[in-house]
Amino acid sequence: MIITKTQISDMEKLYKAKLINSLSGFKSANLIGTINKKGITNLALFSSVLHVGANPPLMGVLFRPLSAIRHTYDNIKETKHFTINHVSKNIYQSAHQTSARYDENTSEFSACGLTEEYSQTIKAPYVKESKIKIGLEYVEEHHIKANDTVFLVGEIIEAILPDDIVNADGYIDLESAGTLTISSLDGYHGTKLINRLSYAKTDKDLKAL
Repeated sequence: MIITKTQISDMEKLYKAKLINSLSGFKSANLIGTINKKGITNLALFSSVLHVGANPPLMGVLFRPLSAIRHTYDNIKETKHFTINHVSKNIYQSAHQTSARYDENTSEFSACGLTEEYSQTIKAPYVKESKIKIGLEYVEEHHIKANDTVFLVGEIIEAILPDDIVNADGYIDLESAGTLTISSLDGYHGTKLINRLSYAKTDKDLKAL
C-alpha cells in the first residue's frame, strides 16, 4: 500500500487521526497530574511525553492547539508544577477515561476512580496507583507554527519508583513495573524485553548485557 499526501488530505477526520498516529510506532502512556490555584485537580492521558535531556534532567510534552480548552496546560502555567505518571495494566481503562471532556470544576481523579497523592516537593498531584511517578517544574515552551501545537519542557524535580526496578547501572526495568505503551489513539500494549545491548562503538562488537 502506498498512501499519498493527497489521499491523506481527503481522508475522513477520525480515520486519518488513527492512521497518522499509528505511523510513528509505539508511544509512551502517561497520566499528567496538575492542580489550579483554586485547588481543583486535573488528570489527563498523554502519549506525547518524551525525554529531552539528562543534564539537566528534562522531559517534554506536546500539546495540541491551544485554541481549544487545555486544562492541563493552563494549570501548568498557573502553578509551574506537574506530574507524569506511568500507565500500567491495572489502571489503563481509568487512564483512557480521563481523555473525556470533563468541565474545569470536575477532577478526573474522582470521576475516573484514581487517587490523588502528594509529596513535600511538588504542588501537583501524583497518581497513587501508578508505580513510576515524576514531578516536574515548568522551564520553557516552544510554539510549532506548522500546526499551532506547543512543546512544553519541564525539569525533573523528583522521581518516585520502587527500589527493586532500578538496576545497578541505572537502567529502569519498565517491564517489571508493568508500564504500558500506546499505539494510535486507543491501542494499549504490554511489553517484552528482547535484549539489552552494550554501548555501540566503531571498534567493538556489541554484547548482550
